[in-house]
Amino acid sequence: MSTSLINTKIQPFNATAYHNGDFVEVSEKDVLGKWSIFFFYPADFTFVCPTELGDLADYYAQLQEMGVEVYSVSTDTHFTHKAWHDTSDTIGKITYPMIGDPTGRITRSFGVMIEEEGLALRGTFVMNPEGEIKVIETHDLGIGRSAKELVRKVQAAQYIATHDGEVCPASWQPGEDTLAPSLDLVGKI
Repeated sequence: MSTSLINTKIQPFNATAYHNGDFVEVSEKDVLGKWSIFFFYPADFTFVCPTELGDLADYYAQLQEMGVEVYSVSTDTHFTHKAWHDTSDTIGKITYPMIGDPTGRITRSFGVMIEEEGLALRGTFVMNPEGEIKVIETHDLGIGRSAKELVRKVQAAQYIATHDGEVCPASWQPGEDTLAPSLDLVGKI
C-alpha cells in the first residue's frame, strides 16, 4: 500500500544536472521560492522519453513565464544527459536542467523507482514555492505524458494557491468559473 506524497515537502538532495552546456549542482534549496516541476523518466536514448522531454521543452518558455522551473530526472548520469543532448535534435532543444540520479536517491524519495530495473516510472510532481507537492501524475513506462495538460494543472494549482476557498472543476481553464464549496452546492452540480 502506498502513501500519497500530496502536501508533503521535497526531501533533501544534492545532484548534478546538465543545463545549457554546463554541469551545475542542484539541491532542494533551488526548488524553494518558486513553483517547480520534477519530471521523472526511465532512461536516456530510449523511445517514449524523447517525445515527452521534447514536448515539455516546447512548453518551457510558457512555464517560465508562469514562474515555474522544470527539472527532468532519470537514473542516468549528467554525462549521459550531455551526450544525449549533443546527439539528438529533439533533446538538443531542451534548456531546462536535466538532473542525473545514478544512485536513485531522488527517484526513491518521490516513490517512482522501479527497483528491479533501476529506472524511474514516468512521474510528474508539481511543487509550490514552499516545496510542497501539489500535483502527482504517474504513468507506466509505455504511456507518454502531455505537457499541455501539465501546464493546465500548474495553472489550476497556482490559481487555488492564491484564491482561498475556491476550487477548479474538471477541465478548468484560466478565465473560466471556479467553484466555492458550500452546503448550497451539495447535490446541485
